[in-house]
Amino acid sequence: MELLSRVLLWKLVLLQGTAVLASSGPSRPATVGSAVVSEAAVNWAAGDRVVLRCQSPRMVWTQDRLHDRQRVVHWDLSGGGRGPARRLVDMYSAGEQRVYEPSDRGRLLLSPSAFRDGNFSLLILAAEETDEGLYTCNLHHHYCHLYESLAIRLEVTDDPLAAGARWDGEKEVLSVERGAPALLTCVNRAHVWTDRHVEEAQQVVHWDRQPPGVPHDRADRLLDLYASGERRAYGPPFLRDRVAVGADAFARGDFSLRIDPLEPADEGTYSCHLHHHYCGLHERRVFHLKVTEPIVEPRPRDSPGNGSSHSGAPGPDPTLARGRSVINVIVPEGRAHFFQQLGYVLATLLLFILLLITVVLATRTRRHRRGYEYSDKKSGKSKGKDVNMAELTVVSGDQTLYRGEDIQLDYKNNILKERAELVHSPLSAKNIDLDKEFRKEYCK
Repeated sequence: MELLSRVLLWKLVLLQGTAVLASSGPSRPATVGSAVVSEAAVNWAAGDRVVLRCQSPRMVWTQDRLHDRQRVVHWDLSGGGRGPARRLVDMYSAGEQRVYEPSDRGRLLLSPSAFRDGNFSLLILAAEETDEGLYTCNLHHHYCHLYESLAIRLEVTDDPLAAGARWDGEKEVLSVERGAPALLTCVNRAHVWTDRHVEEAQQVVHWDRQPPGVPHDRADRLLDLYASGERRAYGPPFLRDRVAVGADAFARGDFSLRIDPLEPADEGTYSCHLHHHYCGLHERRVFHLKVTEPIVEPRPRDSPGNGSSHSGAPGPDPTLARGRSVINVIVPEGRAHFFQQLGYVLATLLLFILLLITVVLATRTRRHRRGYEYSDKKSGKSKGKDVNMAELTVVSGDQTLYRGEDIQLDYKNNILKERAELVHSPLSAKNIDLDKEFRKEYCK
């Protein structure tokens, strides 16, 4: 008869617990975007092997063969009449229930289907004064690293009219009559506590790449990784064959991206997105990758004292990296190169000016010398008898002189009169051969 009454009472408790929704967590995480948990700027030289670290232990997926002992609920009591806080009862998601105090066995009950319907309420069959205190319902998900708790204060009274539940502003206070059953309600129907079978399908990791100047919402997808083992590669062909993530990424929680070898065209922003829909995890790690020129180390000179041999086999060419032919062009610094070219131009211009000045000076000196020689020769030929050019009167053609008018003048003497007549009288033209006269003079 006592067993039958317990069964009926427990069914009544389940119906009441189903009607009460005191969930301490969200019913369904609906995260649209990812929260940026880290952002870093990294510099790598072209040709190096790049590793962009993206790790999270919360993304480790393990198939539980022990009926998922990673989820547990336990009830604790503090402030009761039995001393400090103590553990009362706990139960794993596999249905294993454990009561710690022998005196509480048979008095404290949890629903065997708690991890299926989300009802973790604790039933005390007969409340006593020692049961008074602060009860805490603790939900732990070790796989998702989730911890939730709900506090309820229990008071035992002898007055049936004082029995009931009230809210004190922080927690629920439940008053029950001595010897009556007490139901401490703890309901959480979030999928993380009830839908274990969808863990594998809800884990996904993907890598995105943003070329310089491209916003985040227009990034290119590089890789998609699923906990089931499926992988999808995207991105441009020149980058797709050089990026990879470890095959055991979900087993170790390491989703680091490797680029081997790095090329200048790989520069941009890379994002690692971690989505665990089952655990409500949505994280993003951002890497701003900048590609620099490779550092070429000078080869050490071989000397007789260091034991090296000049006839030995030549070492590998440092310009050939990982089976790919790379031509390294060393470009001098811009400022030094500019001044060097400017010096060449100025030196050439100065040389041209000096050559032009030399040619001008030589030409002027030669002209002066030729002028002096011509003057000396002319002066030598003119030596001998001087010719009075004033005595020679040259008359051209048959020029006839006419006297325009007769001028009546009175002269003081006859000599002046004769001279005047000669001037005004017509004269016969006289032809003078100058060449002949000069020859006569020189022949003398």
